[in-house]
Amino acid sequence: MAWISRTRARAKINLTLDIASRRLDGYHELASLVAFAGIGDDVELVAGRDLSLTITGPEAAHLRGADDENHIVKAAKALQSLKPDLRWGAFRLTKRLPVASGLGGGSADAAAALRLLATLNRIALNDPALLEAARRTGADVPVCLASQTRVMRGIGDRLDPPLALPRLFAVLVNPRISSPTPAVFNALGLQPGETTADAPTFTVPAALPPDGLVTLLKSAKNDMQAAATRLIPAIGEVEMALAALPACHLVRMSGSGATLFGLFASCRDAAHAAKVLSGRHPHWWIKPTVIG
Repeated sequence: MAWISRTRARAKINLTLDIASRRLDGYHELASLVAFAGIGDDVELVAGRDLSLTITGPEAAHLRGADDENHIVKAAKALQSLKPDLRWGAFRLTKRLPVASGLGGGSADAAAALRLLATLNRIALNDPALLEAARRTGADVPVCLASQTRVMRGIGDRLDPPLALPRLFAVLVNPRISSPTPAVFNALGLQPGETTADAPTFTVPAALPPDGLVTLLKSAKNDMQAAATRLIPAIGEVEMALAALPACHLVRMSGSGATLFGLFASCRDAAHAAKVLSGRHPHWWIKPTVIG
């Protein structure tokens, strides 16, 4: 019988995102409190001689490019270059997250593939080769490997220890418009070597009361949101629609957009808000979820 295993590639949520500077190599230094939602893609691996990828699911049609350009295949090849005797096989991706949406879908998929390969090959999740393969695949892949709440720094290559924070009840909303990350970074207007006026010093207290996390998040921001909204005005429409819901405590964009999240006091409030918003905007992607 063939070896088969599957895992959830959970959506990455940038609860905060501070830009510190633009490096001479063009990359931006940042600090971001990252958490993971219950919703995500599903990745399955069937062990075999050849590496392959099949993509299905409600968002599959929005993926463009050849399969060998997919982050799952890139991650597998990156790990194989470090572990020449690596066993792999046929990956099956059920795509549920919108593409280029600020939810780290491709990165989460790649990290899920690495976890499956680690299980198949009895590689420890803290093996340096696994982390190096994640780095080679993409900036957000390392933080998605363990999918634990933590502060991510640098270009995504420096991870603070995991944090035990309260769960958040949220509604994720995407206006069905892809947000190209490089264009949003360029719209920030930072020149190579330039530092922002308020370099990120974001830290999380060792202990937070149940409502303390939302209070902390209200004092923070996403430095990419204004630039993304200039490029994609629909982000502003989503922000206003979420903020207009009576039970919504906070609205913020995740990553480089165009997905925003609204925070609510309970799972019931989030589910009700998603239902109301879906009735008003049937063409948007709207999902209630739990973050953390």
